[in-house]
Amino acid sequence: MSDERWILHVDMDAFYAAIEQRDHPAYRGKPLMVGSPPDRRGIIATCSYEARKFGVHSAMPSRTAGKLCPHGIFVPPDMKKYSSESKLIMAILGDFTPQLEPISVDEAFLDVSSVRNLLGDAVNIARRIKERIHRERNLTASIGVAPNKFLAKLASDLEKPDGLTVITDENKLAILAPLSVGKLWGVGEVTRQRLESHGLKTIGDIRKAGVPSLRSLLGNQAEHLHQLSLGNDAREVETESNAKSIGSENTFDVDTADEKTLRKTLLEQADEIASELRSENTAARTITLKLRYSDFTTITRRITLDSPTQDDVTIYDRALALFHAEKTGDKKIRLIGISTSGFAPPASQLDLFDTSSEKKQRLAKAVDTIRAKHGTKSIGRTVE
Repeated sequence: MSDERWILHVDMDAFYAAIEQRDHPAYRGKPLMVGSPPDRRGIIATCSYEARKFGVHSAMPSRTAGKLCPHGIFVPPDMKKYSSESKLIMAILGDFTPQLEPISVDEAFLDVSSVRNLLGDAVNIARRIKERIHRERNLTASIGVAPNKFLAKLASDLEKPDGLTVITDENKLAILAPLSVGKLWGVGEVTRQRLESHGLKTIGDIRKAGVPSLRSLLGNQAEHLHQLSLGNDAREVETESNAKSIGSENTFDVDTADEKTLRKTLLEQADEIASELRSENTAARTITLKLRYSDFTTITRRITLDSPTQDDVTIYDRALALFHAEKTGDKKIRLIGISTSGFAPPASQLDLFDTSSEKKQRLAKAVDTIRAKHGTKSIGRTVE
């Protein structure tokens, strides 16, 4: 393999269910569902591959799973056990490279570019990881090997379970072309349906359409998805030392599509984040919006600013623009949040001709002073 960057995406196979089957021999080879029992309201957290043959999948209502697989085994989740197992898995991954980014309890990215001279090429490293996980934890993992995070994650899902798939710059377009647009990172059910209704059913269709045609359908998401359709993704693997973010999110008691409520929540979050940025004497260049819909579909959208900010209005305006670009309409939202990253020192000198920027900073400092004396709720902005 060449001297290019090589990323691994390690994805444990049916993690919760696999742990239960490992620990309970009677469950092995049988359809197993981890989650609420079928006679109660709840969802399936994950299920064994035997259960998936009946059409059961994660996030499915338990009652539906019970109808599809009436003879299946339902077990309640043991999050403490799964968390402990996750730590052991991540410790194994950390033995191969310090460039490790866990993204959930059962998956992580690794940048192995700098350790290939010591450990061999990326595929060899992936094989060694799979062997250790199986030997030490008696579990299987599927691993994608690719030049970037998007392709590595995609690859890990192509040959499950216990797969090892390699995507290179040479074969990426051929692999991507026939895949559903839903495989693109960030394309949820609503966006997928919108694209398919306009004849864009595959990633190859997105690539051929080009950015100008996509922009009318996707707004500022067009360039991002077109780059992914080309197999391009410049994001780095973020280790604990550089993955720091400052954010705020709210889960509503009742799912809502009321824009005033959503805007008010974003405004409060932007205010809270900006205050924390100022208290830490730092500024953020990247602003990320997170949305979770009623069906638990979760998306993130981000924008990178020309210069870092610690201003609440700037954070709010950018987050609101990302929200409006999603065209959520009357689709109800369960959770909304903002996070900031890409930190840099705040500007030490103001533009001599930019009096508005100076006024913003003076106002922000005054607000911080009032809150320090009278509490965080003592002063704030309102949504019109």
